[in-house]
Amino acid sequence: MTVFLIILGVLFFLYGILVKAAGSGTPFFLVWIILGILCGGAAVMTKRNLWKHIPAGLRKSLLVLLLAGLILICALTAAILRGFHSKGEEDLDYIIVLGAQVYSSGPSVVLRYRLDAAVDYLQENENTKCIVTGGKGYNEPFPEAYGMRDYLVRNGIREERILIEDESANTVQNIRNSLPFLDPENDTVGIVTNNFHLVRGTAIAKKAGIAHVSGIAAGSTRIYLPNNILREVLGIIKDTLLGNM
Repeated sequence: MTVFLIILGVLFFLYGILVKAAGSGTPFFLVWIILGILCGGAAVMTKRNLWKHIPAGLRKSLLVLLLAGLILICALTAAILRGFHSKGEEDLDYIIVLGAQVYSSGPSVVLRYRLDAAVDYLQENENTKCIVTGGKGYNEPFPEAYGMRDYLVRNGIREERILIEDESANTVQNIRNSLPFLDPENDTVGIVTNNFHLVRGTAIAKKAGIAHVSGIAAGSTRIYLPNNILREVLGIIKDTLLGNM
């Protein structure tokens, strides 16, 4: 068990460094580093048989919490994976492309996946309008929505089909700030986002009052999927507790 915990801790720590190197603009990489440190601490306690100094009742409570947390993570991960290949309905009135990091050179990799999925859908459904969403973050040169519009136009989407929401800072605001552009009760709407983010995005849209909503899954980089899925699991828990979904 000690060797297993050490190996797991090293893997978590190195993966955190890998995620940090990707420059995602969030501090979530610290979660992996903290997990690595915790595994290292557990290995030391196991090696020195320090667990016996913890009261039996507390050990059982910690074990129950750990198992409950793992079951919840597995259940939410399964729900996330089920939406990985959603293509949405045909001839939607609108699609909403959720914002993500932009750089002076253009959209981040995560955002390009979303925009490429939007381009494909808009080319196949010529009557659908597109709402691009996202304001200017502290580490961004311009509002995400402007970079998204420019990317779509460069890839053949007519500018008159694109509506801009440029004040939001997160998924909830992306969707809520898009509501004035459409009729939430009657229009059919597709949420375009990365496959790992689709469950939360569509659930937030339904909670916001969009009656006819479907998801359009964009791709993602496989090596970062563990990070993105774990982040989404925590995001689902958070937004559920806050009443956003």
